[in-house]
Amino acid sequence: MTPTPTPLLTLPEVEKLARAAHAAQTDKAGRPYAEHLAAVAHGVRARGGDPDQIAAAWLHDSVEDHALTEEWLETAAVSPRTRAIVLALTKHPGEPPESYAHRVLATPGALLVKEADLAHNADPGRLAVLDEGTRKRLTEKYARMRALLGLPA
Repeated sequence: MTPTPTPLLTLPEVEKLARAAHAAQTDKAGRPYAEHLAAVAHGVRARGGDPDQIAAAWLHDSVEDHALTEEWLETAAVSPRTRAIVLALTKHPGEPPESYAHRVLATPGALLVKEADLAHNADPGRLAVLDEGTRKRLTEKYARMRALLGLPA
């Protein structure tokens, strides 16, 4: 008897899971981290992203930020493509930006999610609440990554 495959999580279920996983986290401005996830998911949808990419947008920082484990992701009821995008977007400690950009570019669907992530991270209203040194450092970091990914400035 062949086991019945586990159905994939729906987008509302992925959103709920991501919000719960990041519930205790805040961004650099002290805002609930889920606001960033929602903005990236919205950005992916607005850019024509498909359900796999939207699910990845909700989960894009989950492993990197230790909200969920890579072991969880390996067996999660998400598509292999969503899983691959999340892993591609997970930065490794000490990893050079060039290596990270190469992995994003080599993973189908990941660039669109990263573009939405960078757009929200570099939003002037979001950066305005940070101290000048942090704002300058992050603006340069995001501009460099956009260049490495071949995205317009």
